[in-house]
Amino acid sequence: MNDDPVIRVDALLPAEIAARAAEVGVKKATLKPINTFVLAVLAGGFVAVGALFATLMTAGASGVLPYGVTRLLFGLAFCLGLILIIVAGAELFTGNTLITIAWASGKVSTRAMLRNWLIVYCGNLVGALITAVLVFLSSEHTYGGGTVGQAMLTIAAHKAHVAFGPALVLGILCNALVCIAVWLTMGARTTTDKILAILFPITAFAALGFEHSIANMFFIPAGLLIKQFDPAFVAGLNLDLTSLTLTGFFNNLIPVTIGNIIGGVVMVGGVYWFVYLRGERR
Repeated sequence: MNDDPVIRVDALLPAEIAARAAEVGVKKATLKPINTFVLAVLAGGFVAVGALFATLMTAGASGVLPYGVTRLLFGLAFCLGLILIIVAGAELFTGNTLITIAWASGKVSTRAMLRNWLIVYCGNLVGALITAVLVFLSSEHTYGGGTVGQAMLTIAAHKAHVAFGPALVLGILCNALVCIAVWLTMGARTTTDKILAILFPITAFAALGFEHSIANMFFIPAGLLIKQFDPAFVAGLNLDLTSLTLTGFFNNLIPVTIGNIIGGVVMVGGVYWFVYLRGERR
């Protein structure tokens, strides 16, 4: 008689993922605040690196490559951020909206969930801003004959110009895909599975131009730093940067953050809790 444990290599089924998501939500909500904050700073930096990589991949590509190909390259490179977060381990605000599965199941209090969101959001902001400063000090924006800096400014100005309504909707669509990616990784058995689960949803959201609050904590400040502290570089470009201001940053961040919460809480966490776990609430 063989008493060896059975090792499963197939992915978890959706109902099993839901139970797993509730367990993960409890662990996240009960993690020590200092540990949560440090891991959140890492996540902000990871997303910023992915955003910078995506910018570099498409710098100077306008008019050279078809629009769809350029956006595809942008999306593929952007995946780096979530891959690092999931595989290396870090706390991302948008993904942590799935804690609502544990909350709706009665396993996490409202206070614990909101505390996690606040700590992680602040940590993500710190990580993204630190990375933006370091990138500026490295003169990365001058690379490629200035095409990298031009791309950074173009992206930042565009995001700061998006009106409240569209930014809100783009935020909803974005985090629906981000949380689907996180959801899929919870069902994965190997690192390869996790990376493949991340690849298509994240590529899609980034390529489609949906709005991610944490990524924008890098994109817009990175552009602001160039505009403010390297006017000579900006003077050589024919760009309209009137919307690229601190006010423009917050005008983007507020609706996108609200949209991200709705996308994660309602469109992913709420739906899967309703289907698989609503009968198990304590």
